[in-house]
Amino acid sequence: MLKPGTILDDRYEIIDVVGTGGMSTVYRAKDERLKRFVAIKVLKSDYSSDANFVSKFRAEAQSSAGLTHPNIVSVYDVCEDDGRYFIVMELVEGITLKEYINLNGRLSMDQALNFSIQIASGLEAAHEHHVIHRDIKPQNIIVSKSGTIKVTDFGIAKAATSTTMSTTGIGSVHYISPEQARGGYSDERSDIYSLGITMYEMVTGRVPFEGDTNVAIALMHIQNDLIPPRELYPDIYQSFEKIILKATQKKPERRYLTAAALIADLKRVKDNPSIDIIVAPAQSVSNAPTQQFSTEDMRKIKNESSQKRDVDELDAAIAAAGRSQMTSSDIVPDTGRIEELLNQNDDELEEIYEEEAPAPRKKGSVKKYRDDFDEEDDEEDVYAAPSEYDDDPDGGVDPKLEKAVMIGGIAAAVIIAAIIFALVGSVMGWFKFGSKKDKDTTETETSTVTTETATEDTTEASTEEEIIKMLDVEGYTLEKALKNLEDAGFTNVKTEEVFDAEVIEGYIVEQSVEARKEIHASDEIILKVSKGPEDFEVPDVVGKSVSEADELIKEHFNPTHSYENSDTVEKDHIISQSVNGGEKLAGGSVITLVVSNGKEIKQAVVPNLYNMSEASAKQALTDAKLSVGSVTTEFNSEVAAGNVIRQSIAANTETTEGTVVDFVVSAGVKAVTYTGNVSGSIICDDEGFLESLDSVTVTVYIQDASGSHEVFSSNVGKDLAGTINVSGKATGLSYNDGSVTYTVKDGAGNDISGRYTKNVTVTYNNE
Repeated sequence: MLKPGTILDDRYEIIDVVGTGGMSTVYRAKDERLKRFVAIKVLKSDYSSDANFVSKFRAEAQSSAGLTHPNIVSVYDVCEDDGRYFIVMELVEGITLKEYINLNGRLSMDQALNFSIQIASGLEAAHEHHVIHRDIKPQNIIVSKSGTIKVTDFGIAKAATSTTMSTTGIGSVHYISPEQARGGYSDERSDIYSLGITMYEMVTGRVPFEGDTNVAIALMHIQNDLIPPRELYPDIYQSFEKIILKATQKKPERRYLTAAALIADLKRVKDNPSIDIIVAPAQSVSNAPTQQFSTEDMRKIKNESSQKRDVDELDAAIAAAGRSQMTSSDIVPDTGRIEELLNQNDDELEEIYEEEAPAPRKKGSVKKYRDDFDEEDDEEDVYAAPSEYDDDPDGGVDPKLEKAVMIGGIAAAVIIAAIIFALVGSVMGWFKFGSKKDKDTTETETSTVTTETATEDTTEASTEEEIIKMLDVEGYTLEKALKNLEDAGFTNVKTEEVFDAEVIEGYIVEQSVEARKEIHASDEIILKVSKGPEDFEVPDVVGKSVSEADELIKEHFNPTHSYENSDTVEKDHIISQSVNGGEKLAGGSVITLVVSNGKEIKQAVVPNLYNMSEASAKQALTDAKLSVGSVTTEFNSEVAAGNVIRQSIAANTETTEGTVVDFVVSAGVKAVTYTGNVSGSIICDDEGFLESLDSVTVTVYIQDASGSHEVFSSNVGKDLAGTINVSGKATGLSYNDGSVTYTVKDGAGNDISGRYTKNVTVTYNNE
């Protein structure tokens, strides 16, 4: 485990541990180059030393690094430093969905729907880039503080091989799909199954299957039905339950084929919880903490599940053949060849992630395709286009071999049963074997049937119309369907062309008579034949809000979103669309809308302006792509005049580019000043002189080293000219030791100061 302060790749400083798992440890780190916090997932040394694992891990991590979506944790880089392999990811502040459920219990319907839509949206974006998660579970889903869901851990499960996963397992057993549990390939529908189990846990607070061992739980995913959520909590929306049951179907072809289809139903339920959308069969079981399983467990699962399936298929075949008196216990299937093939597949299991998964189903492909019809196939639908999936969806042995084993077993059982039946019947006297005479007599009696009676029987037989069991031809080409019905004896088959977004043109969408229903050969049968998807004009939604655009697109198409910054398009409005408005496009097609995130918000780090000159501080803010705010001054005895005392945003703070930063500049040390207060009087006691005056003007000053400072001035008449009272002050004096001086002038402006004496005092106060 790395210590805090460790530097990786001369760039990432480890701060603390976020969490640890079987293969890696996740740390919170600081990207010193971009000045941002990130999450770093470092591979443990056990896996770092495996060159095969590392190469696959890096390839998968690099592919997941191309995923950009609001509901996927972004991968920034894949690095190696001194033998340590690590992934640099977006740091999301929050907790895992597993922790969220543990803290809050089962979620409300609105919250579960909201979370489910966000998870499925993340998966949809990944699947569009041909990235399969393979380990969807609440532990790999983060609930951020804002309520946004983030799917994480893309690529690691896919990169694992049986060599490196012998103790940790491939996928988490409580959420694993049946095809993964069997050790077969996984595709988009495997992620949808795991999401279905996650949705089940969100609405019930528990996982559907629990057991004492990993193998037991995995077999439950393959063989057991889960308990419908509403049996546990009746307040769960019935429509939401149907979505969960469809997403968790055992066979991949019976689930949602795409995340987009799942999202569409989830949104319909969110808008109208009482809507009746789909029908899925019920399933059952209970809860356990998350575990994982090993490759050896997977071998056991394959063996046990395949043997059970062999017996089940034989039971079904016997029932179809009408031999209800025989049971599966009467027949011992020849599993030698099956075991041989299963053992053969063990080598393939060792390279399970080197196998190339089949191409995902494209929009508009046939939802049910069968072009190799026989009567036994009529008992079960096959949902795959030719060559679309070469392997058995259940991960079992070759279907032709299974069929051969089944037919051989049935034939052997029938022969043995017939012999035993004959022997027992003979002993018990069930059969009477008469003499030749009796036989001849019987034959003679039989031959005495009159010509008239024979004629009547022949007529009735010829007029009686044949009853035939209707075939299942949905998903066939029209040509094949017509031929099969004609060969079976049906004589009144009509066709009707219809638009269908999921069925290829020329294939049967629907038949008017349900399969296996007994009807007359001449009864009318109407086959609806696909004309392919109907073309509609794509609306122009550029510039519209995302909600308005979605409503317009959803009328005939399926909208999906990607996000970009834009300086010109308002946030949450459409920048562009993958198909231009006005063009014609098949209904149900996916149209990607590029949604604006508004102007790109770039981060900047506030520089330390303390003690910089005003000019230098302004330049530093400009260089950091920040804006200069107000600049004020104040006296300061510690910082030289003209330098920065403080700033409005602390140094080294991360903020967005363009943020305004104010600062204060020192005005230097404040000087001490004084106020001089003068009071008293100016006096003339020469009465004769005073009689000659009309009026006088007196001005009083404080005289100090800095000059004269006037404190009083007054013009008085003759009556007051003898004693002139003085009162005043001068402010802002630099000294406190000045003297009082005065001037007196008569009405003509003559200086008569010498005729007067002063009787004044002066005091000083600090300002």
